[in-house]
Amino acid sequence: MRVMMIGNLGGQLSVASKIAFDRGAKVTHFDTMDQALGALRAGRGADLIMADYNLDIASLTAALDSERIAVPVVACGVEADANGAANAIHAGAREFIPLPPDPDLIAAVLEAVSDDDRPMIAEDPAMQQVLSLADQIAGSEASVLITGESGVGKEVMARYVHKQSRRASKPFISVNCAAIPENLLESELFGHEKGAFTGAISRRVGKFEEADGGTLLLDEISEMDARLQAKLLRALQEREIDRVGGSKPVKVNIRILATSNRDLSVAVKEGIFREDLLYRLNVVNLRIPPLRDRVKDIVKLAGYFVEKYSAANGFSAKKLSDDAKQRIQSYDWPGNVRELENAMHRAVLLAPDNLIGVEAIRSPDGLEQVSAAGQAQGTGNPVVDAATQSAGMVGGSLIGRTVAEVEQDLILDTLTHCLGNRTHAANILGISIRTLRNKLKAYSEAGVDIPAPGEAREAV
Repeated sequence: MRVMMIGNLGGQLSVASKIAFDRGAKVTHFDTMDQALGALRAGRGADLIMADYNLDIASLTAALDSERIAVPVVACGVEADANGAANAIHAGAREFIPLPPDPDLIAAVLEAVSDDDRPMIAEDPAMQQVLSLADQIAGSEASVLITGESGVGKEVMARYVHKQSRRASKPFISVNCAAIPENLLESELFGHEKGAFTGAISRRVGKFEEADGGTLLLDEISEMDARLQAKLLRALQEREIDRVGGSKPVKVNIRILATSNRDLSVAVKEGIFREDLLYRLNVVNLRIPPLRDRVKDIVKLAGYFVEKYSAANGFSAKKLSDDAKQRIQSYDWPGNVRELENAMHRAVLLAPDNLIGVEAIRSPDGLEQVSAAGQAQGTGNPVVDAATQSAGMVGGSLIGRTVAEVEQDLILDTLTHCLGNRTHAANILGISIRTLRNKLKAYSEAGVDIPAPGEAREAV
């Protein structure tokens, strides 16, 4: 995890920097936006930017967009008021963090954009077999295709392979091919030369060059445009890339890992994925089984997530009851490890004491457990209770409304009860922070009032 911090803030960013560093992040600091942009263009990449909210956040995000640099920006401020936080969000920041920094909040933000510290839990024979193959091929230079259903932990496996490889001390760079718009992905991967397009005010190094000497993960590669697939194939064959607008190739020394939750052989037959590229990527295939086929891992993973979110929320260590363990083992987890993680996070919040019972485990149909009287049971946590109550109120007036309308109300009500905190709202809703932000962006573009961090939405 690479964090870039911009600004001074009376030394408070240095405190935030130490917190991030203590949690395993690699931190760089720049006093000005120009210095930071220069570093990004030169290939000193970042997975997250934390910037003083008194800086021109709008200019920073505009520069990143115009130069096709895909890095989320989080604004930070000392004793900032709600208007300052709202202005930073409106200027393009993804989140606002008040300073002095709260260690748990910094950890939550890092968690939202990184899987760096997730352990490889493999006690089930089905998973141990995959892990054994990963250990066997990790030291080679072979390209590896990691497949499996959504949420099984493909990126976690990719990081594991990198850490076991001879390139472990070199960069591990991940690019989500599905999350970056097609018109930005080429520059993100291969970089660009000055003047290559409007906004390209200087040369910018892409992810291939950032990963030089290390490992490049192409996440969800099945979503890559056919034209870029051809350029990627050449890069794999020749071990050289062409920057957008460049006149000569650039040699790179990297290992390629790729993930897909689709059957790429089917995609080849459908004409949306190149067969020759599949052969290049699929030297070794690590297929991660769905959670329902690795039953012995379920309780172990659940225990890890309970411990993790107990600590993150400031609770004393919570444990799963025997009945709760039996329940989670009997469910087939269509969302795999990601769904299990969200369920355990909710269970930690909903459990009234240190023993998590069945009543705190969200039911398989996605509804919170209700009492015999039909009312949602209280948890003692006003934020969670309010969000649950809102969901119940929505459920009583569904007739005549579209799914999109109901979803929008639930998301905005939950965000309101979380006082605009995107990370907390996403966790309660059981969706990724990326999904939540995309939804909020669409609502905002449609003219809907979106709560800024620290405020609630006005009643309509």
